[in-house]
Amino acid sequence: MAGKVSIIMPAYNCAKFIDEAVQSVINQTYKDWELIVVDDCSSDDTYEILSKYACEDSRIHLLKNEQNSGAAVARNHAIEVAGGRYLAFLDSDDVWKSTKLEKQIEYMEKNGYLFTCTSYDKINADSEQLGIIVKSLSIDYEGLLRRCPGNSTVIYNAEAIGKVTIPPIRKRNDYVMWLKVIKQTDFLHGMDEVLSSHRIGIQSISSKKASLVKYHWIVYREIEKLGVVKSAYLCLFWIFKTLLRL
Repeated sequence: MAGKVSIIMPAYNCAKFIDEAVQSVINQTYKDWELIVVDDCSSDDTYEILSKYACEDSRIHLLKNEQNSGAAVARNHAIEVAGGRYLAFLDSDDVWKSTKLEKQIEYMEKNGYLFTCTSYDKINADSEQLGIIVKSLSIDYEGLLRRCPGNSTVIYNAEAIGKVTIPPIRKRNDYVMWLKVIKQTDFLHGMDEVLSSHRIGIQSISSKKASLVKYHWIVYREIEKLGVVKSAYLCLFWIFKTLLRL
C-alpha cells in the first residue's frame, strides 16, 4: 500500500548544513515524498538556499514563521499542512542515508507498525564519522520515559493515528511528541539498521546537564503529569545517562 511521506523540517540559521540535509532527501530511493520546511526567521542565508530548492523541485514546500518562535511551532506549522500518509522528521543539520525511507516504510508495511525509529550514527560539523552508533530499541511508554529515539529517525502513520502536535516549549519538544504518539500506538518499534546521521554540536557537559534538568522536569511534571518522586528520578537518570554516555 505504502503512500506519500511528508517530511517535517524546522530550519533556523542552518545555512552551513541545510544543503546536505535537503540533498539527502532528494537522493532518496523512495520517491513519493514531500518536504515541508518551515524557516523560523533565519538571519543567515537559510531561507535563500531553501527558496532555490523549492523552485527546482515541486515536492519541496517552503514556509516561514511570522516571527522566531522555536522548533515546536515550526514543526506544528509543517504538520498542519502535511498531506502524506506517513510523517517523517528530519532536523536541518542531520542527514539521511539514501535508502532510509524505502527501507523504513517497507519495515512498517510488512509488520503493520504505526510508529518506528531506526539506529543512527553521529557526525561532526565537517560531516566526518565519529565512530558512534546509537542502536534503536523497541519500547513502550515506560521505556520511552528513559530513552528518546533520534528525532531524524522517526516515522509514524498519520493516516492511522492522526496528526500529533506539541506544546511550544523551546527544547525537548520532539521528545514530547513521541510521548504523545506512543499513547496512540502503545509501542515504538526500533529498526536495527543505521539509516540516519545525527550531527553533534559543541556544548559543555554542564550546560547539557542544566538543560536536561529544566526541560525534562517540564516534560515529566507539567506535560506528562508524573509524580514528584518519579519526575525527580527520571531527571537524575537522564543526567547520569548523559554524563556516562549510555
